[in-house]
Amino acid sequence: MRLRLPAERPTEPPTGYKIAHPMLSQDGARAGFTGVSLGGALPYGVLDDASCVYGRRHRPPARLCDCGFHCVHEREVAEALLCIAEHRAAVLLEVSVLGAYIRFERGFRYARQRVRTATVGPCACGAAAVALADAGWGRPGWRALAAACAGCVRARASVSLAGFARLAGQGLRVVAGGAAGSGGDGSPVAGEGFGVPELVAEAALLQARLDWFQSQLARLGERGEQG
Repeated sequence: MRLRLPAERPTEPPTGYKIAHPMLSQDGARAGFTGVSLGGALPYGVLDDASCVYGRRHRPPARLCDCGFHCVHEREVAEALLCIAEHRAAVLLEVSVLGAYIRFERGFRYARQRVRTATVGPCACGAAAVALADAGWGRPGWRALAAACAGCVRARASVSLAGFARLAGQGLRVVAGGAAGSGGDGSPVAGEGFGVPELVAEAALLQARLDWFQSQLARLGERGEQG
């Protein structure tokens, strides 16, 4: 006889943490995420339902399958995954576990989720991020994004943190982590309206692009004079 744990009926959706890569649709109209392991080929929205990655017709999370969204209980456990080389460009997500779920010692496997907050780490150069820029890889119809500071954006396809939150919708909050080694807290960037931090970030991104285009124009002018 197999003993079963009692069914849980929480008054509020459980909270979990995971890491994922931010994604931008090819037409630039939608934003979402894709996982770093199982299911990484299937980008998902801020509010989304899981599907079986093996194409089976059961509802996730099936007990005899690995399908469903995955997350861990502790924020520190998810943050530790960002130390892995191939996960350095991922972002930290705080999610609400919705629908049916299976609880494990370290986390949940579940049917539906809402991403509440995305914390973006520093740019590869170490400076605080003001945008999410083309990471150089993607999925069919989707471009992967990575944190970028004002000085590193240049002409790469990019979207500001506030812009990503707006495209993702569903009340997503995007948090810019401090510069590498600073230990500072991130500043929230909401998708509903602009405050001073959001306007400063947008202005920095626009100024960086303007500086890059001016430098390119100056180079073309020098070549024209030499010719």
